Formats: sequence, C-alpha cells, structure tokens
Amino acid sequence: MHVAEEHPVLYPQNVSTVEEIEEAIRRLTPAERSKLADSLPTLVPELDGDAEWDRILKDPTPRPKLEKFLDDVDSRYRADPEQFPVIREGDFDEKA
Repeated sequence: MHVAEEHPVLYPQNVSTVEEIEEAIRRLTPAERSKLADSLPTLVPELDGDAEWDRILKDPTPRPKLEKFLDDVDSRYRADPEQFPVIREGDFDEKA
C-alpha cells in the first residue's frame, strides 16, 4: 500500500507543480519537515554549495567584467603584495 493511499488528504497522489509541492510541504509534521530539510541538498543539487561552485566554474559563459576585475587585482598584487593582508583559517571564525 502506498503512503498516498493511507493518507489521501495529507499526501496527494500526484504533486507536480511548485505550488502543489509547497502546499504538500506545509502539510508535513515538524519532524517530517526537518527530515526533508536534511535531505534537500540531495534532492535539489543546486542547494549543495560545492556542487553549485563546480557548476559555476565549469560554465563556459564568458565573463569579461569578472575577468577584467581579476586581471586588475592580479596586476595590483604583483606590483605591491603588501597591500593585500594574509588571510588565515581562523579569520573566518571571527564574527563580523
């Protein structure tokens, strides 16, 4: 027996639009919503930060403004590396 057959009101048989999915999520118990939240990066790979960065890095779309900016920063660094502070792992732990 499928879950949809056991709980026809809570779990519609076919959920295919964003609106239907949103409504189905709203009907979940807090425990089920928590379970869903934990599994979202697997279900929606775009939510996985590393996967998203991989997609961006592999995207062949030209980015002339970004390339110019990075070239400018590189030129400034080569001219005077002292103007750029050293960033350490612990710097990311500090609160802004």
